[in-house]
Amino acid sequence: MATMLRPEFPIGTARLDLRPFTMADLEQVHAYQSRADVARYLYWEPRSAAEVEAALARRLDRDRLTREGDCLSLAVRRVDTGHLIGELDLDWLSERHRSGEIGFIFHPDQHGHGFATESAAELLRLGFTGLGLHRIIARCDARNTASAGVMERLGMRREAYLRHNEIVKGRWADALVYAILDSEWTAGT
Repeated sequence: MATMLRPEFPIGTARLDLRPFTMADLEQVHAYQSRADVARYLYWEPRSAAEVEAALARRLDRDRLTREGDCLSLAVRRVDTGHLIGELDLDWLSERHRSGEIGFIFHPDQHGHGFATESAAELLRLGFTGLGLHRIIARCDARNTASAGVMERLGMRREAYLRHNEIVKGRWADALVYAILDSEWTAGT
């Protein structure tokens, strides 16, 4: 197993570039994080420009995984337009158990084009081949059928439906947990 992951940026896919965030991304990140339809299934309410700026500042040094507990946080940019359209996270959950978690958020105007699946597949590759993970999970609100669909297209299987798992925005929320093993990912590539 690798003991750290320091990718070369940008990481290219067929239609996208993945790279660390910069403060110059503020306006484009605010364009989707300020929307109610984006925040609907997340822990936070639509964010003001100041809230996005503070959240973005916390992500600036998340460009590598050097120890358990680190998070790799990447901006997703369309190559054809140059626009930042979303974000990805890869959390290193456990070195001993070789496990991680992925997450993603995309601008609603970019839904339905396969961008989330394309970029998240690259994140799985980084986790499995770059860091040597054995198992990667992803979670979403049970009502978020779009995110669940991305996880299924990635070859992840639903392992749990957690009823009243957390209180989110003052209400009990159900959650779905998906996972994929390194052997399943290799078989699907």
